[in-house]
Amino acid sequence: MTLPQASTGGLTIGTGGLRQLHRSLLQYAPDAAISVLQESGYAAGEGVYAALSAWLGTHAGTEHPEELDATLFAGALSDFFQASGWGSLTITPVGGAALALDSPDWIEAEPGSAQMPMCFFSSGMLSDLIGRVSGEQVAVMEVECRSKGDSICRFLSASPATLQEVYDKMAAGMSYVEALQG
Repeated sequence: MTLPQASTGGLTIGTGGLRQLHRSLLQYAPDAAISVLQESGYAAGEGVYAALSAWLGTHAGTEHPEELDATLFAGALSDFFQASGWGSLTITPVGGAALALDSPDWIEAEPGSAQMPMCFFSSGMLSDLIGRVSGEQVAVMEVECRSKGDSICRFLSASPATLQEVYDKMAAGMSYVEALQG
């Protein structure tokens, strides 16, 4: 599958550029790296939404992702990211208040290179993208990452309040699965 020539506001960032951005920020501005990557990803969400909309017009018969039911949207989103070179995604509900977006081949991850989840750009981008599709404010937090040796990158998507609660419980020693159960 190829991507249509849609206006996304400019050029895209490739794997090498994104990984160098990670390395440079962590080396020269480690205290700001996470925020800069998340905010940059969030700003990229608008262009990703435009590209997804254009892609859907040629692959799903609509340029409005919010018109697709959840099953069709999940499959279309995975196909779009695969066609874009970012990797595949599966979307499943977790704990009744969140969605898990899982990828065994997400491009931002550098397997075995970190001790914590590192797909900060993607977390910001997915937050903006899913928020645009759902019409609600959405937060995204990566809880498993191939960069730290996990088999998948797992992003949780939920309301900001829900993810703040999950984060607080994880900081207190609970797993994200336990935090989402109650």
